[in-house]
Amino acid sequence: MKLKSGQWGETNMSMDTAVRTSRGPVLRTERALAPDLARGAMLLIIALANVAGVVFAGEPGLDATPHGVDRGLNLLLFDLVHARGYPVFAVMFGYGLVQLARRQDASGATPKQVRSVLLRRNLWLVVFGFAHAALLYYGDFLGAYGIVGIAMTLLLLRRSDRFHRIALVLWALATVEVLVIGAIVVSAILGGSSGSTPLPSTHVDSLAAPGYATAMLDRLSEWPMHTLTVLPFIMIAWLGMWAARRRILEEPARHRTLLTWTAVLGLGVAIAGGLPAALISAGWLHVDESAAGLALLLHGASGMFAGPGYVAVFGLIAMRATRSGRVVGALSALGQRSLSGYLFQSVAWLVLLAPFTLALGDRFGSPTVTGLIIAVAVWLATVLMARQLDIRKRPGPAEVVLRRLTYGPRR
Repeated sequence: MKLKSGQWGETNMSMDTAVRTSRGPVLRTERALAPDLARGAMLLIIALANVAGVVFAGEPGLDATPHGVDRGLNLLLFDLVHARGYPVFAVMFGYGLVQLARRQDASGATPKQVRSVLLRRNLWLVVFGFAHAALLYYGDFLGAYGIVGIAMTLLLLRRSDRFHRIALVLWALATVEVLVIGAIVVSAILGGSSGSTPLPSTHVDSLAAPGYATAMLDRLSEWPMHTLTVLPFIMIAWLGMWAARRRILEEPARHRTLLTWTAVLGLGVAIAGGLPAALISAGWLHVDESAAGLALLLHGASGMFAGPGYVAVFGLIAMRATRSGRVVGALSALGQRSLSGYLFQSVAWLVLLAPFTLALGDRFGSPTVTGLIIAVAVWLATVLMARQLDIRKRPGPAEVVLRRLTYGPRR
């Protein structure tokens, strides 16, 4: 059997037609550093974003009347965190889909077997997502990942390089969209927009529910709509698929220039686009309701550019780092167990912050400061636990379950 030229953005490679069984999960020795490092570090951004939403029972989570240090924290959250963490995982999701398929192909699996493995894995992600939302946290992304993964497996995985350039065209159009919205926001601000309207925020019933049963019922009604609203991140995941076909993160030295420009431009767009909303959230920019809504729209549209921007930064770091370093090793260990780390965070929010449990967010002065301290502490706990599992060469518990469901009993 031969792969068609350009199927993975590489030269042709032949395989023994006698081998027809799909292989198991990726081995430790096969993992590239940059994706694991990015996942492990960016789980901190996910924690900071989610904890703010839990503390203030809203989306996005913010203190509408900040004072003192909370003003600066609001600014940093809106410029660097909110709507800027999940695009990283969307890029890595698309990247990982190609990596999984490539390993299956290299083992001699047929295209049908490869498709079966990927579909089974993504269907189980949808199940994980439903359970996660029902039991722990409404703002689940696993279900959306599963749905997007199914669509990408069926519609995009085996397409040609020329077809995948459509992803770059879509990103170019998104850039134009951000520039247009940005111009409108700047015009509204400079045109004398006045008022003291805070950024729009949607109340989340399940985060304010007085009891666990009530919260669960609320989450069951909130999860489907939340999942539908985040499905468009398939465009972000598609960029990850395009990058994986060129092994950009496996071979960062070969793509140094591309990674550098992506880091500068991606984070530049995200930071500049998030600045108006960040200033409004800090109470340092006063606008009317219309301008506040436009600023939040610009914030969300520009946030997707943080995905490739942050990923490129970790690609550049991986050029000079090794897993043997204590910090890099711990972060990459968490990246290898990112599903477990993500779910552990949701357990922590339920235990520490829910109104019917410890409700720590309202007990120590500033809810913003308290929430961020808890977020950092929870993330550090997952880093330490992942490092201990790595030393023992053991996967995370969620990874064990997903692999067993995807690949069957370990042979």
